[in-house]
Amino acid sequence: MIGKIILASSNRGKIAEFKDYLRDFEVLSYEEVIEPFEIEEYGKSFKENAIIKSRAVFDRLNDKNAIVLSDDSGISVPLLNGIPGIYSARFAGKEANAQKNLELLVQKLKENGIEKTDAFYTAAIAISTEKGDFSVHGWMYGKVTDNPKGNNGFGYDPMFIPQGFEKTLGELEANVKEKFSHRSRALRLALILLKTLTKDKR
Repeated sequence: MIGKIILASSNRGKIAEFKDYLRDFEVLSYEEVIEPFEIEEYGKSFKENAIIKSRAVFDRLNDKNAIVLSDDSGISVPLLNGIPGIYSARFAGKEANAQKNLELLVQKLKENGIEKTDAFYTAAIAISTEKGDFSVHGWMYGKVTDNPKGNNGFGYDPMFIPQGFEKTLGELEANVKEKFSHRSRALRLALILLKTLTKDKR
């Protein structure tokens, strides 16, 4: 075990994915360490919002040895002017759940007579430590469909068909997706950063 990572997230799907990937670390949700609090995501990009979240939790922890990791991710549909983009998690409203967000994007496709079109996922991962704030990105390209399928994954996965596949992310097994997903690609880079940042702590 190299060290302890605090995730600036309460999203169970993301937490499970991070824990599975960062096997060399002890990974905890920030809610397991401090009282949950609201973080206003006022950034204009995935990177800005990821850093806002990781820095907010780092500052609240008041522990100079803490390493806080967060991600801000979402799906963008160029034909629909890039929506939902950075608003992916709250596309259907601040209190909306993942299903409502997906349903709204499907509705937007249908309203515009679109059965299938190009789309891409973006994942920005931020790491905040006493040394500063760092970030990396990962992308996954494919298409969105107005006919969601599958119950695997979370968020918009049931309506996204990655390049080279005929099935949606919602139909693919986790061990298949982790090889090429936007978050996996960003996590590979984040892992390099984490090992560098914790090198002197081992």
